[in-house]
Amino acid sequence: MIPHMTRRLIFSASIALSSIFIASCGSDSDVPMLAGNTGGATVEGEALYQKGKQADDSGDSKRAAKLYDEVATRYPFAPSAAQARYRQAQILEQQGNIQKAFEAYDKFLSQFPGSSLYTTALNRQAAMAQSAADGDVKSSFLGMKTKLSLEKTVEMLGKVRDHAPKSATASRVQLTIGRLYQSKKKPQEAIAAYRKLVADQPQSSDAPEALYLVGVTMIEDAERGNQNQGNVDRAREAFSDYLLQYPGHARNADARRMLSNLSGTDLQRSFDVAEFYMKTGKSESAKVYYRDIVKRSGSGKLHDAARARLKELGE
Repeated sequence: MIPHMTRRLIFSASIALSSIFIASCGSDSDVPMLAGNTGGATVEGEALYQKGKQADDSGDSKRAAKLYDEVATRYPFAPSAAQARYRQAQILEQQGNIQKAFEAYDKFLSQFPGSSLYTTALNRQAAMAQSAADGDVKSSFLGMKTKLSLEKTVEMLGKVRDHAPKSATASRVQLTIGRLYQSKKKPQEAIAAYRKLVADQPQSSDAPEALYLVGVTMIEDAERGNQNQGNVDRAREAFSDYLLQYPGHARNADARRMLSNLSGTDLQRSFDVAEFYMKTGKSESAKVYYRDIVKRSGSGKLHDAARARLKELGE
């Protein structure tokens, strides 16, 4: 049993702490009204929304955006809260304040998923993220040079994707993430982005392109100097998987040509190794590679050269 005096002290301390907490929150305009106060919040929120609309109608967009933000932040249960947040995002976008507009749309999508404006807001956010990606590649963004970093642009695209992870919009922006990394010569990040798209939405219209680009990115990396056999083998596997999973896709002919080129590269590498063994007097080792070239190629310049070498060696 807790003594009576102790219980009174604990109760008094609790009341004091509660009073301090309420006092500290009461003046903070960023703190939303609690759900239990929705009656009062509706009246106050709607009154504030009307002030914002009056400022909006009179052309004072800066004040309107500020008031709309306050409505949506402090009175999220007010009937006009969703409209306030959406209109705030629109105003910021019209003003060219791209990052803040994107953030406002992001808040809208998080706060009001049931709103009739949800799809419209998602499309606007996706368009802005796509424009940021295009700007990052082309050095222009809505007519202006962009200052957005690669990391920030990828973050924007990721937020759009995560709002509707199984949608066509999500697959489109995920493909854009991969292309963005690829354009910046970041092969590992690009490949991871493409593979994520194929894994998450294998039936999407963007998945075949993503898997094809896995192989392309690996070849590009090899051409920049990372020409190890493992990289070449993985590129071959990616193109083979692509042809198997998506027969008839528009890039099938390109993938087959890439595979043919990879085979030619392998044959040339084998021939170079055989020639090295020939020059160092290791004819038996050279024969192994020449035979392999003849077996794998069937015809062609390297095929004929390998056969000629084997004839020199007594075969």
